Amino acid sequence: MAAEQRDFYDVLGVARDADAKTIKDAFRKLALKYHPDRNKSPEAESRFKEIAEAYAILSDPKKRADYDARGFAGVAGFSTEDLFSGIDFGDIFGDMGFGFDFSGGGLFGNLFGRHRKPAGPAKGSDLEVRVVIPLEKVNSGGEESVHFHRPVTCPDCRGSRTQPGTEPRKCEACHGTGQQVSRRQQTQDKGTISYQQISTCPICHGQGVFIDTPCRTCHGRGEIDKDDQIKVSIPAGIEEGTALRIPGHGLPSPDAGGPPGDLYMEVRSKADPRFERHGADLWRIETLAIPDAVLGTKITVPTLDGSVNVTIPPGSQPDQVLRLKGKGLPVFGANMHGDINIRLQIVVPAKLSAEEKALYHQLSKLSTDSKKHWWNH
Repeated sequence: MAAEQRDFYDVLGVARDADAKTIKDAFRKLALKYHPDRNKSPEAESRFKEIAEAYAILSDPKKRADYDARGFAGVAGFSTEDLFSGIDFGDIFGDMGFGFDFSGGGLFGNLFGRHRKPAGPAKGSDLEVRVVIPLEKVNSGGEESVHFHRPVTCPDCRGSRTQPGTEPRKCEACHGTGQQVSRRQQTQDKGTISYQQISTCPICHGQGVFIDTPCRTCHGRGEIDKDDQIKVSIPAGIEEGTALRIPGHGLPSPDAGGPPGDLYMEVRSKADPRFERHGADLWRIETLAIPDAVLGTKITVPTLDGSVNVTIPPGSQPDQVLRLKGKGLPVFGANMHGDINIRLQIVVPAKLSAEEKALYHQLSKLSTDSKKHWWNH
């Protein structure tokens, strides 16, 4: 561990005497925020790595004691397995519907430099789709059906592009490699230098083979187009722009028999004429006539669980905010709700009747007389 690392307590935002539950809760909150499957910002991966490493040290009593006593030197030299093998991430995160891989040899092995490229065919590229859900679904959570269009490996030829029962013919020009290699030598004063140039085979255009009998199902493409539909579990209070990972529903592998990529489903809130969402809080504008702002009144305000009556206090001011505590969206990963904030706007009438003008003149005179009386005393 490098000396320039941030203090582990600072990384998790906890005090040095924090108990195990406080440390666990802090890690859970930060890990959900910065997990690379959910957060696509450039710094998310490094932040997640830093958070995970801090938790691995501070959650283990012995490692924490060594760190408290000797700093980073006291916890140097741990492998990925040493750090994470004893942590039950299922207990910390439960079933959040993200398909997180918290195993020491999976996500952590990759982030901490111990990931090995698997042998065999390459994995397909990931696919991204966006789903827009109403605030009611954000509030309650639950299953959401997602429709999307994607290519999939041909079920008949399994991506080989040839009709089942036939084989592709190897290109004789490149011996099936898809490349041609030319070599030349140049003699100089200090010896002979050999040059090698690799280029795409002009005969098979880099394919290495010729398909004499294309698959009739996919017409030699190795893949077919498919309208897909899956059901995804939406956690209550899911944050705006969260990307849920659905393994194996991405694009097909470029190699026959290879695994498909993953599907990343970006979740957005549907525009709602009643509210504007800010995290777990909902904001709403209510317009008041001048008499209602001066004298106070009662209004009916919608919430995600029905309407409620709200008392407008006398003397309310423009842009004053009234808060309905706990009536907002669930706070993701926490047992609490945000608020509904009502911003008041006072409407000044553009046109007045003769009677209304007379009344406003009376009110103006009363206000002027009141000020004179105040100054005289």
